[in-house]
Amino acid sequence: MYKSLLIKDTTREEREQIIKDSLNCGGGGCENCSSCWLGGGDPYGMFQPYIDGRKEIAQINREYRASLVRG
Repeated sequence: MYKSLLIKDTTREEREQIIKDSLNCGGGGCENCSSCWLGGGDPYGMFQPYIDGRKEIAQINREYRASLVRG
């Protein structure tokens, strides 16, 4: 069964594990997401607001995509 990733439905520890499992950077599982070299910086740092319970993953992704659009 699908488990919600929303802040209201997860603990901090669960959110940390969600990000760790999703990114799996540095453990031989990097799928070249380009977050590091496209200005996203440390991918774990990029999602720290989600881990801290301040922003949902979707909001972080929207803000990141918007930063890539050149006017």
